[in-house]
Amino acid sequence: MRVHVVSDVHGNAEALARAGDGADALIVLGDLIDFVDYHDHGGGILGTVFGAEAVGEFARLRRERPAELPAFARALWGSVGDAAAVVEEAVRTQYASLFAAMTAPTYATPGNVDTPDLWPEFAGDGVRILDGEVAEIGGLRFGFVGGGLLPPGVVARGPGVFRPYLRTEDDFAAGIARLADVDVVCTHIPPDVPELTYDVLARRFERGSPSLLDMIMKQQPRWAVFGHVHQPLAPRMRVAYTECANVGHFQRTQRPYVLRW
Repeated sequence: MRVHVVSDVHGNAEALARAGDGADALIVLGDLIDFVDYHDHGGGILGTVFGAEAVGEFARLRRERPAELPAFARALWGSVGDAAAVVEEAVRTQYASLFAAMTAPTYATPGNVDTPDLWPEFAGDGVRILDGEVAEIGGLRFGFVGGGLLPPGVVARGPGVFRPYLRTEDDFAAGIARLADVDVVCTHIPPDVPELTYDVLARRFERGSPSLLDMIMKQQPRWAVFGHVHQPLAPRMRVAYTECANVGHFQRTQRPYVLRW
């Protein structure tokens, strides 16, 4: 059995169309949308609407002065008549292309830069969407939990221009708790292990899940696969008996991670 796993596609439908070549199944771990393209400032939704210069300033503030970023973003979107409608149209356009590119039998869970409510509208018959659910693939049990984590004490934002799929750790843990006796755990975010959550290019830690780490220690699945951290300190490492592998950033590498058994 051969299964290809990708995460953090960020709009690269052309590479996604090749990701299932030679595989019995394809697993997609979210962040399909290219909202802010930090490599090509003229790309992504933000670059398309406001141009490369504005995205360059957005990236600088995120990196150097994050406290000023919300006000800058509000000013940008305030200059657009119906910003939410503009973003939704762009998201729908990307989803139409991305889901059409999933040619192999596909099992998918959303990332934080996704709008899960729209997924059923675009997913074809060969795409199964899972979140807090288990699927059997080639005789093994694969458990899926999507989304990213909110900082402690922060509540999810209400309706706005774009609402990322962010969850409290308690909510995420509830999804993890539904994954019993799995051989492979598939999430968008990594377990809360410093080597797996530190981004060496951004020079900061992303949020990993303590409940996912606890599940790995207790159940000891064969594999844990995830993305979210684009340039991790450790792309792979063993935690207890589990091989943990970061399978993103697919947008740039264009290479799926291969599971064989």
